[in-house]
Amino acid sequence: MDDSLRAGVAIYNAGAYRAAHGAWESVWLGLEDGSDDERFLHGLIQFTAAVHHARAQNYSGAIGLASSAQTYLDGLPDDYRGLDIDGVRTALSRLESDPDIVVRDDPPRLRLDGQVVTLDDLDFDGIVVAAETLAEELEGYDESVVEDAIEYARTEVSNGAQTQFTAMVFDFVQNDTQRGLVYQRMTEHVRLKRRREDDVTGLFE
Repeated sequence: MDDSLRAGVAIYNAGAYRAAHGAWESVWLGLEDGSDDERFLHGLIQFTAAVHHARAQNYSGAIGLASSAQTYLDGLPDDYRGLDIDGVRTALSRLESDPDIVVRDDPPRLRLDGQVVTLDDLDFDGIVVAAETLAEELEGYDESVVEDAIEYARTEVSNGAQTQFTAMVFDFVQNDTQRGLVYQRMTEHVRLKRRREDDVTGLFE
């Protein structure tokens, strides 16, 4: 869960409030219903959804989600798995009573191990989760291209050479202003790599 939790927190802190849930959802769906971890991730998912709806000025939806999120987080320690749950509860209470607060002011940041985690703080495993999540949740990206780039990057890392694909996967996540251009470059390199692999497939069989 650690890589998914950290990636989702970083995505949220980058302002992609709706997309953040994607980093947690696959883990959450596999957890025992009603367990502390399940309630924790369920509450976080609803918290980010509440912020997203409040930012879109869907105040009734935001209030309902904020109330539901508090119910899921109720009874968990103030610091759960390193995340500042107390800060989340405070933000939810404010949002529930005044959902316009996240329109007037920036939404509160999430803190993990006392730190506001950003996309620049993620290691390779966290970057992989974030790249998969952003490709799935944001419009305009072919998930299969990003998945292939990740696999090529894994090969680079296992060979001890974090070079071309590794750099592109990191840039795709961390360089939000140039993400489209990075994705275009990634697509070209993935297609070239696929073509080269296809050219040698079966030659020595």
